[in-house]
Amino acid sequence: MQTFQLILLFSVFFIMAILMFLRKLPALLALPIMAFLIPLISGVSFVDTLQYVIGHGAVKLSTAYTIAIFGSMLSVFLQKTGIAENLIKKGAELSGDKPWSVSVLMLIIIILLFTTLGGLGAIIMVATIVLPIMAAVGIGPITIVGIFLFGLGTGGLLNAGNWALYINVLGLQIHEVRSFALIMLALNFLCALVYITVQLFRDGQEINFTRITLFSGLFITLGLMVLLIYFKISEKNRFEIEKFINYFWISLKYLIAIFLVVIIIINFRRIIQKKESKVIHWSAYLTPLIPLLLILIFEMEFISAFICGLIYGVIAVYQKGIKNIFVRSVFEGGSAVMPAVVLMFGIGMLLNAILGPGNDWIQRNGTWPVLSLLQPVLAEIVPESPLSYVITFTLLAPLALYRGPLNVWGMGYGLAGILLASGMNPGAIMGMLLGVGQIQSISDPTNTHNVWLANEMKVDVQKILWNTLPYTWTLSLLGLIASALKFMV
Repeated sequence: MQTFQLILLFSVFFIMAILMFLRKLPALLALPIMAFLIPLISGVSFVDTLQYVIGHGAVKLSTAYTIAIFGSMLSVFLQKTGIAENLIKKGAELSGDKPWSVSVLMLIIIILLFTTLGGLGAIIMVATIVLPIMAAVGIGPITIVGIFLFGLGTGGLLNAGNWALYINVLGLQIHEVRSFALIMLALNFLCALVYITVQLFRDGQEINFTRITLFSGLFITLGLMVLLIYFKISEKNRFEIEKFINYFWISLKYLIAIFLVVIIIINFRRIIQKKESKVIHWSAYLTPLIPLLLILIFEMEFISAFICGLIYGVIAVYQKGIKNIFVRSVFEGGSAVMPAVVLMFGIGMLLNAILGPGNDWIQRNGTWPVLSLLQPVLAEIVPESPLSYVITFTLLAPLALYRGPLNVWGMGYGLAGILLASGMNPGAIMGMLLGVGQIQSISDPTNTHNVWLANEMKVDVQKILWNTLPYTWTLSLLGLIASALKFMV
């Protein structure tokens, strides 16, 4: 019976994945269908599937799509007031007509930001700033999304909040996670440079390969020097450096707070004096930065930060009819992001279908049947040699897509526990998850950030998958080789 259930379950997964790959069935329909069929095949009752998987799953990502709605409101407001258009022009003037240089600069900025930031709200805030700048120098929409996703995935490797699984579940030390994360960071960055160069060439941009080679060599050399210095300095000196950075951060927080208060006072004074101009006041260009500063510097909650950004924008561009512009931005912002919101309904359903609906169901019924059915199968794929490790997980790497067994936001957490219980090296498990995780973090169409970025740039989320998958699959192979050499030799 279990064999038949497994065949049916994997058949549903692969059929739906192939139909989405071939764009024969939109993810909007495929994800809820998968979410409905997977628990039924595994033995969950029809009523529980409807209630706990479909019903509860639709609101599982409510925080994410609420943030997306408020972020879209701010985006539409920036467009309607002319801030976005003028910001693009200013960005194009400052950056010059050098798409490759602009792309690499934006990539580095995104990487640095997402070593600390996380979540859809932060992605929307950063994207509001960097997407128009890249578009202004003629970079194609899919390439823009790909660059952003590579920056996001690379920065996430050094985001300490993402290391909790490996430290808590696998029992690794923080220096073990950090050392391999730095290796993956280098591989990701090199892969991103190749992606940018190839994509811009395909987009018809002129490429100066000599300058690219020199820049890449210089950057890699500087990066290696920084890593060498970091590992060579003593723990005492590291502590002193961190203490200095902490004092600097506190001072910066106060300076920014004072600056914002002064800017708001200047704008209120302008409103009171009823000074209206067709030229946008320079302070209005800070509007997309306000939510970012409030979260990054002052640790404000995302939705509140977006609301503050909207209020600041109204003050900074105050003019006749601003109330109507604001109201239209609210309504149109909600409707603009609705395709992404509806897709998030399906993603939430699929998450509940695979991981289970939560403690309420488990306390009454025990282990979630989908997990019980898949765990013995996953335990059979444990490789014993470095070569079989690399080959097995390279071939299986696409199973990180569509919340599959190797997706840390799907079955990945359970898989880590199974592999650990089988006696596999904890470091090798971490290396595998970080390696194949690049397919998930960059290419997976069920990521809320992929859905939002595709919606924002008016491209099909499946096209982003096809565009980035050759690079991320290669990156997974390189990561697995590095993991095998580090943990299994």
